[in-house]
Amino acid sequence: MYHIYIYNTLQGTSVKLNKQVIAWFIFLHLGALLAFLPSTFSWSAVGLFVFMYWLTASVGVCFGFHRYLTHRGMIMPKWLDYFIIFCGTLACQNGPLKWVAQHRMHHDNSDTLNDPHNIQAGFLWAHMGWMFYNRHQFDNSTRLRKFTRDINKDKFYQFLDKYFIHIQIALGIVFYLIGGISWVVWGIFVRLVLVYHATWCVNSVCHKWGYTNYRTSDLSKNNYIIAILTFGEGWHSNHHKIPRSIKHGIKKHEIDLTYYLIYGLSKLGLLSNLKVYS
Repeated sequence: MYHIYIYNTLQGTSVKLNKQVIAWFIFLHLGALLAFLPSTFSWSAVGLFVFMYWLTASVGVCFGFHRYLTHRGMIMPKWLDYFIIFCGTLACQNGPLKWVAQHRMHHDNSDTLNDPHNIQAGFLWAHMGWMFYNRHQFDNSTRLRKFTRDINKDKFYQFLDKYFIHIQIALGIVFYLIGGISWVVWGIFVRLVLVYHATWCVNSVCHKWGYTNYRTSDLSKNNYIIAILTFGEGWHSNHHKIPRSIKHGIKKHEIDLTYYLIYGLSKLGLLSNLKVYS
């Protein structure tokens, strides 16, 4: 369906199949299948997976890339900023600058033709198909800089954008030297695949199935299951209603683990100017 979407809506623009991205995703998914081999299992590897899943998904992406860098929901010292954004880069979902730019595009035009992962183009398109193409509309450097003009001069962020794959390879080497192939399979392949799909589900599942507490101008939904998998990001309709709020879980039953971490760090004096709206 998304092939038809591209043809009908993006004629006259630069659209090119991104074979490198497709090959990368195939490689990671095949590597994750090695986890089913008894020889790659160890409890230390599973423990590494659980810790790295939390560190890169909740701390790095949800807290760092999303609530802090994209929506500027708080202020933190630069050393903590760089550490948390580095953790987000370990999720290997591009560097921080491109991630932030495309997410801001999504909020500006959610569920329209100008949304990078428009759910109306189909579930698979919103989930992962949108990344299989280089589209000038969303990938050109000029537009990416426009959406990150407040942060794109930072040299460390530029470094992470340029070398996020190299950093992941270096991490894999470190894991291999410490724990062998089992640490690589669980700490790199299994973790990345699950973090990818959990993040992608916010773009797909949370724009198709769930409930809403408030009226919004898009198709965003709150979804219990995705909220559990993503440490609170699944309260997506709440987030689209009040994007700058660092607290996504509004109702008492809407558990938001990432917010609890942010709140705890603020009580330690590490964060300030928290944007919390009800």
